[in-house]
Amino acid sequence: MVETNQIGAGTTIWAFVHILPDVIIGENCNICDHCFVEGGVKIGNNVTLKCGIYLWNGVTLHDNVFLGPNVVFTNDLRPRSRQHDYTLTETHVHFGASVGANSTVLAGVRIGRFAMSGVGAVITRDVKDYALVYGNPARQHGWVDERGDKLVADGPGQWRSNSGVLFIEGDNGLTRKVDK
Repeated sequence: MVETNQIGAGTTIWAFVHILPDVIIGENCNICDHCFVEGGVKIGNNVTLKCGIYLWNGVTLHDNVFLGPNVVFTNDLRPRSRQHDYTLTETHVHFGASVGANSTVLAGVRIGRFAMSGVGAVITRDVKDYALVYGNPARQHGWVDERGDKLVADGPGQWRSNSGVLFIEGDNGLTRKVDK
């Protein structure tokens, strides 16, 4: 059942999906079977939600995000049954990030641009741009490029992709070095 009218062109919504009112869905998204999207969720353009994902109010998926099957999100850090005055905690998954199948994302976490989590990761803290995380709790185990290929060290605070692109380490993760 789709109860929102804010769905971008080219978006595909498959069987057994329930989307509540006040959800914003961008263009060219693919929302697979057995997903639930609560009111207040924002989904950017070119986002893929594989089967079995529930998105709760406070979750924002920016453009080009990929969520593997059965990724779990939360939006309340101290949940109690029938507690209606909880504090909504926002979670953002930024441009190009990928979250692996069966990962769990704690409310309030920021997953950075082009970050990638492994299968079954339990993400309890922010993930930097281009970071590769996995485990329980998820820890950083390297850096990846836009394709998801692992980067190799190329000097202090510098990382290089297989295609030769140089990335510089900063406070929020990596940034591409721009040639002048």
